[in-house]
Parts: sequence; structure tokens; C-alpha cells
Amino acid sequence: MIDENAPLEEVQRVFRNDHFATDACGCRVVEAARGHAVCEFDITERHRNEKGGVMGGAIFTVADLAFAVASNVGETTSVSVSSSIEFMSAARGTRLIATADADKNGRTLGFYTCLVTDELGTPVARATQTCMHLQK
Repeated sequence: MIDENAPLEEVQRVFRNDHFATDACGCRVVEAARGHAVCEFDITERHRNEKGGVMGGAIFTVADLAFAVASNVGETTSVSVSSSIEFMSAARGTRLIATADADKNGRTLGFYTCLVTDELGTPVARATQTCMHLQK
């Protein structure tokens, strides 16, 4: 469990172990609180598909990391049980930002919405996610 009062640096240290998101995709945790998180990455050529747009998997990865942070800070260990993403438009900027917030956080299940935008405010994707809080 990550304490809800943990400093951002501690949360970043824990989630650096999410190697695919942090190492392969370059995602960073920039805000973390119980039921809320913001993660981002700078768009590079490695994130682009053959048409030049940002690959859907890269967009999903930053949304998934934000969800993981938001659902684990201040909670018992939480795992994803469902995730759905809708791609809204192509990114126009150079950075993707995923903001995850709890819609309802119960004792066993948590329901979250994550909005992904670029730094220009372009709505890129919306994910709805459900987690299960594992009991001690």
C-alpha cells in the first residue's frame, strides 16, 4: 500500500517498477493522490504508427498507468479487472497527458475515468476502468 500522504517522489519511485510504461514508453507520474493521478509522456517517433499518429497502445499505456497510480495510492493493493478506451481524435501536440479520477471507490471495487489529452488540450481518448481492491 502506498500511503495517501506519500510524497510524489515516493510514488514515482514505486511506479518506476512499471517498466513497460516508464522505460519502453517514457511515461512519468506528475501528480498522485488517493483517487487521482496525472501521468504524461513526450511523443517521440517510437510512439508513432505507420500513418504518423500516436499508436493506440501508447495512448492506452499512459491511461493505464494513471489509473494504476490513482487506484493504488491510499488503498490496499488494487488490480485492474476491466478497462475500455475510446479514441477521440489525433494528438496535435508533443506531449500526452492522462488524468485519472475515481468516479466511485468502494471497499472492493473502484470505478475510474481517465481522460487523455495533449498539452494543447486536444481530447485524444477516454478510458473507463474498474479495479478490485485486494483485501489484506
